[in-house]
Amino acid sequence: MTQRTTPLRNIAIIAHVDHGKTTLVDEMLRQSGAVREGAEMAERAMDSNDIERERGITILAKCTSVLWEQPEQASNAGPVRLNIVDTPGHADFGGEVERILSMVDGCLLLIDAAEGPMPQTKFVLSKALALGLKPIVVLNKVDRASAEPDAALDAAFDLFAALGADDEQLDFPVLYAAGRDGWADHALDGPRKNLIPLFETIVAHVAAPDVGENAEEEPFRMLATTLEADPYLGRILTGRVVAGVAKPGVTMKALSRNGELVEQARISKVLAFRGLKRQPVDEALPGDIVAIAGFSKASVSDTLCDLEIETALPAQPIDPPTLSVTIAANDSPLAGREGDKVQSRVIRERLLRQAEGDVAISVAETENKDAFEVAGRGELQLGVLIENMRREGFELAVSRPRVVTRQSEDGQTLEPIEEVVIDVDDDYSGVVIEKLSQKKSELAEMKPAGAGKTRITMHAPSRALIGYHGEFLTDTRGTGVMNRSYLEHAPHKGAIEGRRNGVLISNGDGAAVPFALWNLEERGIMFISPGEKVYEGMIVGENAKPEDLDVNPLKSKQLTNIRAAGKDEAVKLTPPRRLTLEQAIAYIDEDELVEVTPKSIRLRKIALKPHLRKRRAKDNA
Repeated sequence: MTQRTTPLRNIAIIAHVDHGKTTLVDEMLRQSGAVREGAEMAERAMDSNDIERERGITILAKCTSVLWEQPEQASNAGPVRLNIVDTPGHADFGGEVERILSMVDGCLLLIDAAEGPMPQTKFVLSKALALGLKPIVVLNKVDRASAEPDAALDAAFDLFAALGADDEQLDFPVLYAAGRDGWADHALDGPRKNLIPLFETIVAHVAAPDVGENAEEEPFRMLATTLEADPYLGRILTGRVVAGVAKPGVTMKALSRNGELVEQARISKVLAFRGLKRQPVDEALPGDIVAIAGFSKASVSDTLCDLEIETALPAQPIDPPTLSVTIAANDSPLAGREGDKVQSRVIRERLLRQAEGDVAISVAETENKDAFEVAGRGELQLGVLIENMRREGFELAVSRPRVVTRQSEDGQTLEPIEEVVIDVDDDYSGVVIEKLSQKKSELAEMKPAGAGKTRITMHAPSRALIGYHGEFLTDTRGTGVMNRSYLEHAPHKGAIEGRRNGVLISNGDGAAVPFALWNLEERGIMFISPGEKVYEGMIVGENAKPEDLDVNPLKSKQLTNIRAAGKDEAVKLTPPRRLTLEQAIAYIDEDELVEVTPKSIRLRKIALKPHLRKRRAKDNA
């Protein structure tokens, strides 16, 4: 029988967006020796793709592990293996978090000492407390001038109590830290040298995996909690070994949550997390967090087990998607000029590959074989997928997002509702509440947040928030902070007013002319610059009035041989409004599309010809 020689601790790091999780993990890797001294390590090493680095958000849950050598004076001196899971902090990727928590024995709850607990903190913490985990609270960024660690700690305690934490969970240890500077201390005025107090607290406070005395002799069982697709190894399923020993070459089976057989397969690789790498190992023991390759159909929430096992392990259901978009091949007059992946067949393969490695995304074919319905958990998640495809050379046409509704048992239509927490200057709280109330949102709580700020909590339909963020920033003069997380599905709230302004639509093909754009500025705000290629049906600006207007951005100045006095000045144009991908997708109306290419983001009408638009409007009336 194999015996574990190194003590083990499994811990997740949970926090709101930008509260410093990934930066803290960087320092833990450095100070534990997982990254050799002097070796190069990218900043935010756990953020593995370009978009994560650019936006400063964690999108995918990732595992790492460090071997920490305890000081000689410690009662049980010697190395301890810490398996650490860096979890997403944005609500759109929150589905990853719930399952991750089921394979750890403790969690670090990281809270920004200036902002205090935020909505995503509440969402993840409620799941952690329900699973019986005992969090360690780390107040991060206490070295900042705006930090209020005492207020943040009081708010954290109140949050624990509000979420029904028991006495043992309420007696949480507290550490003060600055992850960027690589220190954590038990006291706010501590020596501020390194992260040893954090490592010591984890080892002392987090229990070793409870696997039972003879767990290694039992049949193998493991719950798959995350999934990724590898071009060489195929599906890789990560989870914690509950019982038995996993070895390469052994035939196993996968059971669904209901206990039905998914498939039988031979394990090709067992991979353990060592620092920033995954390394093949000869065996995985109970309590280990490992990745297994060899299955072709098994997915998240399935039980991987010996052939003799008939009952599946209890698993969290996969969260339902809340938003969907239609993604189609680009068919505009400028199609194929900037991207090299333009066929619907290639787009279909790429979307199905994404759905295979991301359980939060679902892909379905539409009646039009060139278009696909892609559902996910929010604008950000869908935007990240489209941005990745754009960088890979795809050309796409993307529709306005729609909410994914459900039917209740009594036939009622249910739509997703989100909890929106807004921190805003007192002067702007009125306009925010008024705007969201018009969009069928309900005020749940409103309280002062200190220093002339108000914290507003509202329950809003997901469709009311599509495209609202830009309007929110305008209303609050860029000072407001809005955070949202999925709350529940509730009865449909009725019609919500959409975009108030119409658009300016090009009536010809060619390159935009400065003189024409200068004349159009009095009509509204332009989206294009002089010299840009335009085509009939392309949206070139926003109309100041509610209706759409066909305009000519190609009209040149009529030249004569007579020079009028005072009329020879150069044309001076206002800089155009440039929409990001997410802003463009949220901006468009039901009869419009976003044309996405590797170099450009253009807005257009679905029907490019004016008479076709009129016929479409009549059919939909």
